[in-house]
Amino acid sequence: MRCSSAQVLLLLFFLSFFYSSAQENNAESNSIIKSTEASDKHTTLLAAIRAADLDELLGFDGPFTMFAPSDTALQELLGYTAIDFNDPKNKQKLQEIVSYHLVVGNLTASKILSAMCKGNGKASFTTVQGNKIMATMSGLDIVLTDSLGNTSKIITADSTRCNGVIHEIDSVVLPSEM
Repeated sequence: MRCSSAQVLLLLFFLSFFYSSAQENNAESNSIIKSTEASDKHTTLLAAIRAADLDELLGFDGPFTMFAPSDTALQELLGYTAIDFNDPKNKQKLQEIVSYHLVVGNLTASKILSAMCKGNGKASFTTVQGNKIMATMSGLDIVLTDSLGNTSKIITADSTRCNGVIHEIDSVVLPSEM
């Protein structure tokens, strides 16, 4: 059986269409928000993201780097501040907190380390919220310091997603006094 060039082109068109559809579906299922939904260590973070109306942003846009505090870290903050995720009055505060854990771009651990090398052991990154977060080293750990001097250590690095990268951190960093 001989294939004409038109048949080959038609076949290639259909194959590329199905491939791109599969890639789009895979990309959506491999986003920062989908990863957070699938995690059993970030249910409180997911609730905060949704209450702040940032779930759509983290589902499709990017690239972002998310410094994701564990449930334990967020629950400690909530116990201290008594922020109610269901109260619409807290939406802006939650947006500030969650967006302070986001940086635009794919900041892998190696990129953070490279920036620290260029900055004599320190690197500063502007968060989506608008304030800076500082990265330094403590032994073998990358430590983040917020504008108030609170620190958080990256405990799991480089969970690559279709729209960025996630680094799990051991405590919450804050853009301002709660």
